[in-house]
Formats: sequence, structure tokens, C-alpha cells
Amino acid sequence: MQNLNLLSIAKRLQSIAQAGIFYSEDKPFDLERYEEVSQLSVQILNNLTDEPIEKIGNLFTQERNGYQTPKVDIRAVIFNELGQILMVKEKVDGYWSLPGGWADVGYTPAEVAIKEVREETGLAVKTVRLLAVMDKRNHSHPPEGWYVYKIFILCEKISGNILTDTTETSDIQYFSLENLPPLSEPRNIYSQIKMMFEFRDDDKKEVYFD
Repeated sequence: MQNLNLLSIAKRLQSIAQAGIFYSEDKPFDLERYEEVSQLSVQILNNLTDEPIEKIGNLFTQERNGYQTPKVDIRAVIFNELGQILMVKEKVDGYWSLPGGWADVGYTPAEVAIKEVREETGLAVKTVRLLAVMDKRNHSHPPEGWYVYKIFILCEKISGNILTDTTETSDIQYFSLENLPPLSEPRNIYSQIKMMFEFRDDDKKEVYFD
């Protein structure tokens, strides 16, 4: 619990520092102080997560255009005719997740879901409806440096054949809730997958949001 509190504090410090840097361009002494706060928060994040300090620092440097905002992770939810859910095996850690990834500038959330499914599975899909918007902090993911919103979108297969090996994934399969594979918990956790099955069983279930 203490580490989670420190993680939240570090992220908040980074957000304050970036806003201060943006609005202190003509105030060199203030700028220096905000830069120091930023570096201290990066060091804290590095100590609390597995992310390299260079990666954390580079990401925050790239985003210095005003107030820091949450990153957005979009996941596509696809069921087959047997009611099983489509999952991909991530090359980065060897565990399984729903197809998806970071939202790209210039794409709508629906377009991101469609693009990620095509790239990671070879399938063409259409989006059906929004299922959930989650603040990753409120769910039991491993700690990380970024503040993330997760969007889950129900999709329906249109065409295509499954590719079992892509740039980011090494396997693709459908699973029942009772037979889920080891999950890539930075990307999705059991309670989230279980919720997706609840949406499958109740098409009138209201959108979940934190």
C-alpha cells in the first residue's frame, strides 16, 4: 500500500512539474525548480516500477506540451460462436491479453480497436459498442510509471484468417472464462476479462466506468 501511495504521489509531482515547465519558459529560476521536481519524480517512478529510468524520462520529455494527461489503452473484445473470447500472446512477456494497445493520434477509439485487431490477429472487425472505461489505478494491475485510462470496445469479426505470428504476438486463440491462459497483467487482469463475459451474457448491461 505504501508503494502505491508513493507511486500516485510521484505521478502527481510529474504532472505538476510538466505544467510548471510549460508555463515558466520566461522564468528561469522557476523553470529550474520544476525541472528538478520532474527529475525527482522520475527517480521515484524508476525505484517503484520495472521501467528503465531512460524510458520514463524520455516519455515525459516528449509530452511536455502543457498539462500531462493520462495515456489511453484500448482493448478489443471479440467472442466467437462458442462464446469464447479472443486473446493474443504477447511477445514482450509471453503472457496473454485482449488485442489492443496505446491510442494513436489521428485515430478515433473505434479506429484504434479495428487497427490493433488487424495488426495483431489478421482479422477485420467492426466495432459494436463501448463496454468499459477504467482508471487503471483503481484495478489491481502491477504498478507502472504512466497514468492510464483503459477502454474496452466490443467488436465483431467481419472477415480474415487468424495470423498466429505477428510483430507483437506469437499466438492467438479463443478461450472460455473457465480456461483462461496466464494473463499479461500490465494489460488485463482476471476481473476485467470476467466483466467482458458478463457483457457477453447480458447485452443490456450498462457501460462500466470509473
